[in-house]
Amino acid sequence: MPMSKQPVYYLDNNATTRVAPEVVEAMLPYLTEQWGNPSSAYTFGKKAGHAVAEAREKVAALINANPREIIFTSCGTESNNAAINSALTSQPGKRHVITTVVEHSANIQFGQTLEKRGCEVTWIPVDRAGQLDVHEIHEAIREDTAIVSVMLANNETGVIYPVEEIAAICRAKGVLFHTDAVQTPGKLKLDVKAMEVDFLSLSAHKLHAPKGIGMLYVRKGVSFQPYVMGGGQEQGRRGGTENVANMVAFGKAAEIAMASIEENLDRIRALRDRMEEGIISSIEGVTRNGAKEPRLANTSNLSFTNCEAEAILLLLDREGICASSGSACTTGSMAPSHVLTAMGLTPELAMSAVRLSLSKYSTDEEVDHLLAKMPEIVAKLRGTVPQTPTPKHQKIEQ
Repeated sequence: MPMSKQPVYYLDNNATTRVAPEVVEAMLPYLTEQWGNPSSAYTFGKKAGHAVAEAREKVAALINANPREIIFTSCGTESNNAAINSALTSQPGKRHVITTVVEHSANIQFGQTLEKRGCEVTWIPVDRAGQLDVHEIHEAIREDTAIVSVMLANNETGVIYPVEEIAAICRAKGVLFHTDAVQTPGKLKLDVKAMEVDFLSLSAHKLHAPKGIGMLYVRKGVSFQPYVMGGGQEQGRRGGTENVANMVAFGKAAEIAMASIEENLDRIRALRDRMEEGIISSIEGVTRNGAKEPRLANTSNLSFTNCEAEAILLLLDREGICASSGSACTTGSMAPSHVLTAMGLTPELAMSAVRLSLSKYSTDEEVDHLLAKMPEIVAKLRGTVPQTPTPKHQKIEQ
């Protein structure tokens, strides 16, 4: 007899997102019928090339850029690395980089590698709320600063950073500026013209498209040195045969996100607040990590005193609930989150933190299931009796 399938209550959308059905439908022809190489000279290949061009236009529209400013990459990590690498290689006399202590591991580890290669990196700290002081960035910029890289929103806490203000500081000092905006598409309106950034990174799998496709925006007029060299694809800026199906998927996901961002965000924010306040009101010793605002509408990071996050996650998994203790790129590490420790949390409190992140597909049923199970799980781990969970759909007064 086949085993019954357990429902999946997916609350880890900052790790990756469900691929939208419309996105799957859009990409399928380029896996089955239109499988030509878009760089080929004949008509069959050119049809794929036209699809890539259309996808580029849609992704550019998502951030209000010119399509020629878009370089398709394999992921957000490559995009981040490529931006910083280009700033250094195009300015050989500049060997200083500025970034923050709460960046994604893509930037943290690349920065540490640059230090081993003889570059100097200034790591900007954050406060207890996970926020940074832009004055410290202003003071850190030197004549040999090649680039400043600050994420638009933190992947663990959802805290949003003042990128426009930082970009203005860099522009006034003649320094290139890059922002890792991977966590933001579909959650924030993105406008590179308003932000006036030089580089911006995105990854499609955070936007209901497949893994394995990313994007780097390079502002017109900014010198760019390829990070991946090859056959001259992407206008000579990124080698490698084009991943046509995934590029088409990225374009379709961008198109969908632009059409419904406001409606989705209002509902997601209300659901996030009900989830967060429901947990805090029904379980003692729970604290929110990071500023309440400005914060991504879908993200909640909570610490549970006298509990280990990994134990909570294991018991949640048994109930079909998917959550995380931080970035999926560092899951499995026994060390506490570098983001939370940089905010001043003790190792014990950082190791008790659980990240819950929603998407447009998140439902009241998923949140109700979490609110019913979380008090029992925490009580079991603490050896106490759980409090009465918040009733379903009860409005939490702010």
